[in-house]
Amino acid sequence: MRPTWLALPALALLAGCGSLNPIYRVDTQQGNLFDKATVESLKEGMTKRQVLLVMGSPSVVSPFDQDRWDYVSTIRRGRNRMDTKDLTLHFENDSLVKIEGDYFPEDPQQLIKDARKYKREYPDEKRSDEDKKKKRQGG
Repeated sequence: MRPTWLALPALALLAGCGSLNPIYRVDTQQGNLFDKATVESLKEGMTKRQVLLVMGSPSVVSPFDQDRWDYVSTIRRGRNRMDTKDLTLHFENDSLVKIEGDYFPEDPQQLIKDARKYKREYPDEKRSDEDKKKKRQGG
């Protein structure tokens, strides 16, 4: 009977450890991520197709207003609050007429380098590492 009384408080203490308060949280980025050069390459008068080639697919295209494209990006670094940036493009007659909003100034390549700290690998990065090895070997 005595071991049961000792085990219950110990189990209660262990049950609360770590599950409610993790030590580390991975940075989380979702949505579209653009560098400054990409956004600045947008020019008024570009067609929707040209914008698609530069920016990729928008996060949101309203079924009621096909001439407004929204690109949304969020990032949460560790336990900090989530930051959100919205970039809105307006079109008239298939031409870009207005750019509104903001974007994260980080370079996507820097975010990939930061992710490597946690042993994440991306397909393009694997190829570039293989190319670096070949160059070092003289091949």
